[in-house]
Order: sequence, then C-alpha cells, then structure tokens
Amino acid sequence: MGGKPFSSEELEQLARLRAMRDEDIDFSDIPELTEEQWATAVRPGLSRPTKTPVTIRLDADVVSWFKEHAGDKPYQTEINRVLRQHVAKAEKKRA
Repeated sequence: MGGKPFSSEELEQLARLRAMRDEDIDFSDIPELTEEQWATAVRPGLSRPTKTPVTIRLDADVVSWFKEHAGDKPYQTEINRVLRQHVAKAEKKRA
C-alpha cells in the first residue's frame, strides 16, 4: 500500500482495536444509513464511476428546481444522484 510504516504506538492502537468486541464499539455518533444511501452506494470491489461530461438540454423549471433544492452541493451533483437512484431502482426491478 505504500506510505510510511506504522509507529509502535499506532501498532499498539491497532492491536487494541483488533481485540475489541463489536458490542463494545460506540456507534452513537454515526447516523444510520438510509435505504437511498444503500441503493446508491458504490459496491464492494467496484471503483467509483468516472464522470463523463455531457451536454443535455433540460426544461428550465427542472434545472431551477434542482438549483433550489441541491443544498450545499452543486445542482449537477443532485441531478446525478437522482438519476443514479432511478437506475438502481430500475435495475432492482429487472433482477
């Protein structure tokens, strides 16, 4: 994997973590994943898809809606998320 070797302190910490039981891990500060997040998650063994720049003509009201509802993310990212969710649902129905 490269990088510098672990220090003795880091190796000790890893050994303590390895010995820890699952029941003793505090997950209270980590929110549960939603069904939508699971549906759009990158599957194990697969890399995140590369982005392909495209030109697409969308209705002005649709673009406006995404710009208003994208929150702190770029509206194009929100459009991609919605399309990915749609593809995941369509694939699930097909299977």
